Amino acid sequence: MAQNATIYKVELSVSDMDRHYYETHKLTIAKHPSETDERLMVRLVAFALNAHEHLEMTKGLSTDDEPDIWQKSLSGELDVWVTLGLPSEKILRQSCNKAAKVLVYPYGGRTAEVWWDKVKNSTTRFDNLAVVNLPEGDTKALAELAGRAMKLQVMIQDGEVTVNLEEALVTLTLDRWKTAA
Repeated sequence: MAQNATIYKVELSVSDMDRHYYETHKLTIAKHPSETDERLMVRLVAFALNAHEHLEMTKGLSTDDEPDIWQKSLSGELDVWVTLGLPSEKILRQSCNKAAKVLVYPYGGRTAEVWWDKVKNSTTRFDNLAVVNLPEGDTKALAELAGRAMKLQVMIQDGEVTVNLEEALVTLTLDRWKTAA
């Protein structure tokens, strides 16, 4: 029998000094049975890094042709496509052809570095693609914060992300492997 998704209620307060974006988002997130706490928390950080009033979580792991997060224009075009993990070259190509801006957030330490070495040469033609690595130690620390009901405060300044949950504090240093034009 298939397991059901676990529902998480998150109040995400974003203070992005780099983009001058300050807002609180109330999110209901379905965590797929195969999704780890680390991936769930990376999803929340990716949401905070791209926060916008029209940004939405998608079905994620349960759907192959959708990103983890997207932002659509009022007329339905895909403005922002956010993917977590280590997508194939084919997925990168398809994503870049579907959306105005594509962001990939790999994580997993050495595994992510090996993936990037394999695909980076094939990504040079995509001006709308950005790849931002999240260090393994930072994402493991984030996983420790995961809970079914969370009030997260995320502060972004000078490419550094600080995630605060009650007394716990995790700082992530973003490693920009590729920037979009």
